[in-house]
Amino acid sequence: MLATSSKYSGQCHAILGMGTSGMAAARLAQRLGAEVTLLDDGEATRLEAAARTAREEGFTVFTGPAALTGGGGFDLAVLSPGIDPSWPLARRMAEAGLPCISEIEFAARQSPVPIIAITGTNGKTTTTGLIAHLLNVSGRRTVPCGNYGRALADVVLADDPLDVLTVEVSSFQLELIDTFQPRVSVWMNFAPDHLDRHPSLKAYRAAKLRIFERQSPSDTAVINGAETYPPLAARPVTFSAWRQDTDWTYDSGVIRHHGHAVITLADTPLRGRHNAENIMAALAAVTAWGVPLKTLPPLLASFVPPPHRCEPVGTVQGREFLNDSKATNPHAMESALRGQEQPVVLIAGGKQKGLDYTPALPLIAEKTSHVFTIGEIGPALAECWASAAPCVPCASLEEAVSRAFAAAAPGQSILFAPGTSSFDMFTSYAHRGDVFRQIVQQLPTMP
Repeated sequence: MLATSSKYSGQCHAILGMGTSGMAAARLAQRLGAEVTLLDDGEATRLEAAARTAREEGFTVFTGPAALTGGGGFDLAVLSPGIDPSWPLARRMAEAGLPCISEIEFAARQSPVPIIAITGTNGKTTTTGLIAHLLNVSGRRTVPCGNYGRALADVVLADDPLDVLTVEVSSFQLELIDTFQPRVSVWMNFAPDHLDRHPSLKAYRAAKLRIFERQSPSDTAVINGAETYPPLAARPVTFSAWRQDTDWTYDSGVIRHHGHAVITLADTPLRGRHNAENIMAALAAVTAWGVPLKTLPPLLASFVPPPHRCEPVGTVQGREFLNDSKATNPHAMESALRGQEQPVVLIAGGKQKGLDYTPALPLIAEKTSHVFTIGEIGPALAECWASAAPCVPCASLEEAVSRAFAAAAPGQSILFAPGTSSFDMFTSYAHRGDVFRQIVQQLPTMP
């Protein structure tokens, strides 16, 4: 139920960013009685259609350079996750003394529905989907949202009858929270990423750790037992696919809870140790919510994994193609490689984000027979891994797929796990994965 309040009536809210989250926050602010100004200093011509729609809905809009000076008299600034707090547009609001909060924080303030929040460098989307699936088929009404699916502000605005909100949260969304308090928090893992946005690895980790900041002893923190944390107020529940001293463990294909077998990974639609951890975290979160564990294993079979996450996209002349376009950092790429039973032909590369790929050398040597690299980082990546496997930089994804197909032996898999983001060549990891799928589908099916 949407909380009603006169607190915002007559206020003027600056909503920064005109993407999905920004528009949802603007509509929610308007519903709560605020006058809304949308500001986005992106290219005005690119934002023309969105600006026209926003004005038709009654919002004041400033785009391009005008966003850096337009409007005024604001009481609150709400930042979309794509808006860096250090950018001039955001600094303008902070220097004016305005409270600056994230869309996640703004939306959560307006809803009394309790929250399960999931963060981590990798695996959070699959885990968010698993949690939402298990809750819904267990009779607890929820929707996956936040950094996955719909914006939280959009879900709050819809005012649907929900028992819990299942919210994926990124570091970009957590860095500007204040009162955000999940009943259950889930920390999947942490690895270097987003150093093109955060000033340091320490700052990136600090932003993610804010998920625990407002939790109390009556809340639960589901955490990866292979990592260390500052003191937590919430009750910890640990999981790990690599250790045996946690509450949830994995060994020889079996997921266990306090030593008791729960389910074999082969009886789920997911594969690999990284997915075993996703399942353990989801089961831990859902049981923390009060769903009996014994009811959950049969429900996992009906889960449909999200695309672009070690997704089989076709077998051509005996060579299976796996689309892991969501692997947007080295840790995700390494997780995909570790899950493979035999050496694969790897396609990797994309945007240069300033990350270190040398730690992957032993895994490249163990798990790949050939590597084909693409994108801005392609030549440097090929040079970095040349001592571990034959590495060839390619001018396009089409060329990489063609060369990988020729290099792979029948019965071998070709894994597309870029290990970095897509924005040098594609609009998103999903666009990148869709293009990969289309290229594979155009390969000759007969020898």
